Amino acid sequence: MLKHIPLSVPVFDGNENDFVFHAIESKQISTAGNYINDFEDQIKNRLGKYNVALKNSGTSAIHLALKMIGVGSGDEVLCQSFTFCASANPVIYLGAKPVFIDSEPTTWNICPEILEEAILDRIKKGKKPKAIIVVDLFGMPARYEEILGISQKYEIPVIEDAAEALGSSIEGKACGTFGDYGVFSFNGNKIITTGSGGALISANFEAIEKSKYLAVQAREVYKYYVHKEIGYNYRMNNMSAGIGLAQFLNLDKKIALRRQVFENYQNLLKDFDGFTTILEPDGYFSNRWLSTFLVNQSVTGFSNEDVRQTLLKENIETRYLWNPLHLQPVFKESTFYGGGCSEDLFQKGICLPSSENLSIEDQERIIGVIKRMYS
Repeated sequence: MLKHIPLSVPVFDGNENDFVFHAIESKQISTAGNYINDFEDQIKNRLGKYNVALKNSGTSAIHLALKMIGVGSGDEVLCQSFTFCASANPVIYLGAKPVFIDSEPTTWNICPEILEEAILDRIKKGKKPKAIIVVDLFGMPARYEEILGISQKYEIPVIEDAAEALGSSIEGKACGTFGDYGVFSFNGNKIITTGSGGALISANFEAIEKSKYLAVQAREVYKYYVHKEIGYNYRMNNMSAGIGLAQFLNLDKKIALRRQVFENYQNLLKDFDGFTTILEPDGYFSNRWLSTFLVNQSVTGFSNEDVRQTLLKENIETRYLWNPLHLQPVFKESTFYGGGCSEDLFQKGICLPSSENLSIEDQERIIGVIKRMYS
């Protein structure tokens, strides 16, 4: 049987086992413990003047960011369409409505021009949006100079969904710190993982502390259980934080390995007409969480689905790019602004295996299969 090559798997080559064992040994396995504090401190040290709250998922972090902004029933939130549903689902949790915005081809993220057109149209209709959710897709930062200018012009706060972009930056400024709130994900296939988990980031220290309070069921500090607000079970546990801390200490190495995987693909595919990728604009740095490519069928003679099926027969896992949210059945009643950029990316795009421990021999095997498709 052919060796299986997965899309993206975590690699544990640090202190993960020791930290988890210590958490168990010390009986600090719940939502209080030294590793939670240490992990938050490490993230703070990397980002600078920002406060950090660990959560049990990136989704819960987005939910609490929306809560901090004051999004509620009947409000509208502008959301990037070309992404995973977790970016928009928390809007629904709060009784608000997502309004979807198309992407642009430079970064594959929310299009600033269409974003402003949508804001003007919603204001004209008496529905000024309450927030904007921008995603740094596949580790590529969005066009924040224009986006933040629009945000300030219309006084609409930005939530930066940097779930896929830990370690990415623009001119040295870290993803997760561009918006009023930033979100990271530590899900199983991300750059670093806690199994499941996430973090909420903001320069608003009071709001982050409030999010910590809400994440432990809004329990008051008192001699018995007192609750003045509705809270959530959203805090990360100490064992997960131990895994995350061990991973985070190796973050730069993990990013370098992912970027090397991407560069290997670029070199191996450089003579393949119709097989293109997304490049970093000047000053941009992508963690290259997943290596993504577009297949132009009119040039190659085969589609991204043909690539997926052919590689699957060779026991090689791939994945489509995100199916735009405005095309999802669950959001069929939602408003969408844009042309066809996100749909075109979905129809052409494919993610190739991108694990940090992917060998050059495995990459040559993958590209060898694709090369045979040309002939």
